[in-house]
Amino acid sequence: MDLNILWRMVLGSVAGGVGLTIAFSVVIYGTARFVDLRRDHQPALAGLFGLLALVALAVVAAGTLYGISILADKG
Repeated sequence: MDLNILWRMVLGSVAGGVGLTIAFSVVIYGTARFVDLRRDHQPALAGLFGLLALVALAVVAAGTLYGISILADKG
């Protein structure tokens, strides 16, 4: 067994898991700030946090679809 391939697989899995968890945390943070700032009548800042949440959500979706595509190719 090639330990280099196994090591790369472990690092990739950890990076993907931690990365997607952080990205989803940014989605939650951006959404919460968006709602708070809209309630406080600060539309410019609310828009920025809404955009942050949408970009982070796109990262989560892309990472999830990439993982599914890798699993589909192995089967």
